[in-house]
Amino acid sequence: MEPALSRRAFLLASGATASGVALEIALSAVPATRAATPATTVHTVARPSGAGGYRRLSDGPGWRRVTRTELAEAKKGRAGRRTVLACFVQLTDLHITDVQSPQRYEFLRAADLGFWRPQEALTAVGAVSMIERINALRYGPATRAPIGFVMTTGDNTDNNSHIEMEWFLTAMTGGRFTPDTGDPGAYEGAQNCGLGLYWQPESGLRDIDKRAGFPRLEGFLEAAIREVSSPGLAVPWYSTVGNHDRLFGGAYREAGGFFADLATGSRKLFSLPASEAGAVYRALRGGDPAGARFRAAWERHKGKARTVTADERRAPLSPRAYVAAHLDPAYTGPGPAGHGYTRDNLDSGRLDYSFRISDGVVGISLDTTDRGGDYRGSVGTRQLAWLKRTLKAHADDLVLVFSHHPSWAMTNLTPSPDRPRDRRHGGQELLAVLRGHRNVVAWINGHSHRNKIVPHGGLWEISTASHVDYPQLARVVELADNHDGTLSLFTTLVESAAPHRTDFTDLSQRGLAALYRELSFNSPGLRSGLAGLPGDRNTELLLRKR
Repeated sequence: MEPALSRRAFLLASGATASGVALEIALSAVPATRAATPATTVHTVARPSGAGGYRRLSDGPGWRRVTRTELAEAKKGRAGRRTVLACFVQLTDLHITDVQSPQRYEFLRAADLGFWRPQEALTAVGAVSMIERINALRYGPATRAPIGFVMTTGDNTDNNSHIEMEWFLTAMTGGRFTPDTGDPGAYEGAQNCGLGLYWQPESGLRDIDKRAGFPRLEGFLEAAIREVSSPGLAVPWYSTVGNHDRLFGGAYREAGGFFADLATGSRKLFSLPASEAGAVYRALRGGDPAGARFRAAWERHKGKARTVTADERRAPLSPRAYVAAHLDPAYTGPGPAGHGYTRDNLDSGRLDYSFRISDGVVGISLDTTDRGGDYRGSVGTRQLAWLKRTLKAHADDLVLVFSHHPSWAMTNLTPSPDRPRDRRHGGQELLAVLRGHRNVVAWINGHSHRNKIVPHGGLWEISTASHVDYPQLARVVELADNHDGTLSLFTTLVESAAPHRTDFTDLSQRGLAALYRELSFNSPGLRSGLAGLPGDRNTELLLRKR
């Protein structure tokens, strides 16, 4: 049974200040009437049934909460003394995807099965189903404090395009959108190209995925590109940028307009020889920031490209356009205006900011994407200096740091072409800065698509699985003062609102969201262990209050 502590009140500020303040939360340990809360993964988690081949999902037992004491002792009676300081939800790696974009390189599946996902056409309905779950939660499951805000930690979109950003912002703030580009109402992507490399859901072709047990589903593609309705988040939300939001394919910087022309053009390549695909894949993983190997392969095989409908809405976003989209009043929703970004970010092109979470608690959002290219992250010298100044300015506050990349994925030190003298710094250097400021209690991130929680001296690094790969989770984080010299960080994973059981005849928005989860579980080439160990899931993380 989780302790039942609650809030005194929410104090919503009228607007953002220059420092990004948009939300104040006043919370106390005064007991309150316990409200019904939808089940979290503490109660139940989707589980597979059967053995071998395509496996169906059903209701399964939950994951217990694990108390971790590497950084502080768990003292008796702390639940009765506790004051809640913050309660929020982390979304990460939504990867809302335009699956028909010519820019996509699905053909790398010839080298690695996991490079293309059969469920990708359903990213929009999956994201909306997660928003529905968050709205239904209302309270933190461990402390009963109201959820104050949501923070996305990057890869909100997949192809760095205007249209995907429009879909993401509409999903988050509420409204209707149609996840379809090119020829209106006609699907022109990998899933009806007739190649056995991809799941062809409406064809009798024995493709790779059907040989693994995937079903034949008439009407799937029409359903996947029809209008989606989102209620939007009921609480304020903030945004952090990821490599897929900023770079072509999540890895390549702009190079002579090639990728922009490809994205908005009318030629789409669906296949490469396995050896060529392998060479491109290895270059991508090993560092090809300008996409030279990709461009060379495309030029050699462009004669095999097929004609699709061009669409200017697929054009890439500059940093300025990225911020401007967030500042658009049409997407303010419950606020704050800009969702963390301000006019200063628009003018400077810098995508870092700080914001007030509650009395005594500040959040910092860091842009860890290297504009020089590469899917791996880093930060620049100017950013590091800004971070140090911001941490010093908030020396009397507890600080939560948000970024896309975790420390172990910040190993790319390629200089940005627009700032060649601004040296890049990896995850260990960033950790050293955070550990050097005693007020930093947690670094919260994504990117790895895996649940992982690591202690670092006086702070916890919390990395959360994606919404596109199974197990498709968001994470509720609750920060509390135990009034015994320690703090507790509670982390609770939640699944989307879609039912665990699927019905192949149900192609409604809800039915597709359930199918999205099941397809992701069965996706060939999926890395194992993304759910993490018990201590990476539902936890109480103790640390000293310093």
